Amino acid sequence: MTKLISITTSLLILFQSFNIHINDLVELDELFEHAQFHAEEYGDNFLVFLSKHYGELKAEHNEKHQEEQKEHEELPFQHHCHSLSLSAFVINDLAPYTSHVEIASLDTGNFHYADSYSPLLGDGLFQPPRHA
Repeated sequence: MTKLISITTSLLILFQSFNIHINDLVELDELFEHAQFHAEEYGDNFLVFLSKHYGELKAEHNEKHQEEQKEHEELPFQHHCHSLSLSAFVINDLAPYTSHVEIASLDTGNFHYADSYSPLLGDGLFQPPRHA
């Protein structure tokens, strides 16, 4: 179940990064109908059609064919919004860090030493003295 949620969330973030919306997927039939119109009317293949509506030939095509402006606005992927979304998912299955606490007893020594809470310090060379 966790893998399914992770994959679904990853795909959602991927689609959002490509700026693909749900209404773009719904309007794909408009794209194919207009591509068919271009194939019949102008003899354009699909790559030329994409170039005329989304690529380097877009400005020239819009200038020459003002009568198709309404159809061009109904094509998908025509929105010009820029957004940034950052998502962070942290799944932590580790047990919480538990430390032991020693109760200090009355001692007559010169030094008092309580155990450190850090697991990085062991019984190594760089420990303070316990008794003089």
